[in-house]
Amino acid sequence: MAEYSISQLSKEFDVTTRTIRHYEELGLIKPARRGQTRVYSPSDRTRLRLILRGKRLGLSLENSREIIDMYEPGKTNVEQLKKLINAIQAQRIKLNQQLDDISNLLTDLNQAEADCIDALKSTGQH
Repeated sequence: MAEYSISQLSKEFDVTTRTIRHYEELGLIKPARRGQTRVYSPSDRTRLRLILRGKRLGLSLENSREIIDMYEPGKTNVEQLKKLINAIQAQRIKLNQQLDDISNLLTDLNQAEADCIDALKSTGQH
């Protein structure tokens, strides 16, 4: 059975060892111990990969935990997939709202800049 050290996982996933220890403190991954050394299983590696994927998708660590913990080997995991779809849809709605907000702000900035340029032109100070 494959085993991984914290430094191997840190390099593979391009995260700090502190990040991995933080996920361990939160109970998201549970490596075995050999003395003071953490020994990560393939399952821990997969959980770390899924946690980081959830983070890239904008999911909270708690949402990621709930979704990952729903996995049952050998089952269809329909409820897990539905929960992930709901989380993705909620994140998409949030990002689209932020995109609309940014677009509106850019419009306002462009108008404010144009107004300032016009004001300078009217003073002959352009």
